[in-house]
Amino acid sequence: MEEPQAIDSEVLAKLPHGSRVSITNHGTSLWARTARLDIVKLDGTQMAYFLKTSFGALGRDMTASEFHCMARLRAAAPDLVPAAIAYGTYAETPDAHFLLCEFRRMSGEVPTAEVLAVKIAALHRCSGGGGGSSRFGSDVPTFHGNVRVDHGWSDSWEEYFARTTRVLLEREMEAQGSNEEIKSMVTPFFDKVIPRLLRPLETAGRSIQPTLIHGDLWHGNTEMDAETGQPIIFDAASFYAHNEYELGVWRQPWNKIGEAYREEYHKHFPKSQPEEDCDDRQALYAVRVNILDSILYKDDPSYREMLITGMRELVNKYPGSFEE
Repeated sequence: MEEPQAIDSEVLAKLPHGSRVSITNHGTSLWARTARLDIVKLDGTQMAYFLKTSFGALGRDMTASEFHCMARLRAAAPDLVPAAIAYGTYAETPDAHFLLCEFRRMSGEVPTAEVLAVKIAALHRCSGGGGGSSRFGSDVPTFHGNVRVDHGWSDSWEEYFARTTRVLLEREMEAQGSNEEIKSMVTPFFDKVIPRLLRPLETAGRSIQPTLIHGDLWHGNTEMDAETGQPIIFDAASFYAHNEYELGVWRQPWNKIGEAYREEYHKHFPKSQPEEDCDDRQALYAVRVNILDSILYKDDPSYREMLITGMRELVNKYPGSFEE
């Protein structure tokens, strides 16, 4: 059994003064060490915290990103998101970095479609505004696993999506190696498919509002709170996006959050216009998820295969670009 982590003085400084503190290993993570802190305050009150420890420059950036993403989501939906308390660097181990959050005891169950979808739709409805500037993107880099995504800001969703997806596809080719079919589809994908599916959202009198999304809402990033019986979401990679982008990962065959959740979501958040493009827009968003997964899991060929299949289907379906 792994030995419990020591409690660094920088972490102790974020806890109520004078508390008695104990630590136990809790949960698993591919990118960090995780633990539960139990404290007894001077007045006898008991509290619990969740501590995540990462290492190196990458770990420092991942920790800061998760803190800011979770804090933004928490401000929009406090009942859905555990509170992010603090983040920082260990005093005794300068190469180690921590994220401290409230501890929520989870049931181990994935929320049902009826329970989760209504909460996500509510989050999307109340969190628009693009940081007060009605723009798409973020000033906070996010991480898909340990894959960094730099967003920046864009005035249009099409420009944001094309700009950042092109960078990610280039990184996928670097990670996986060159592929002739992908190279042959790059031009039609960016010059025809993306304009055809995204430009209608913001032309002909139509518009969409930038919405704060979780950004990586698969079944491993949500559970039921064992005490409240309500869903909670965590490990966010949030940015301001078209709300339907959230549903791209809900199309993945490995995700327990699937079609039933998408259908339930649209009962509470109507499909963007033109409605007839909705399914193919989400297929486009799923391609970007596959790009990220192909970078992250470069030794598993299935993610690149899903990426190629998704690109091919869209390129073949939309040989023409957007027309006014």
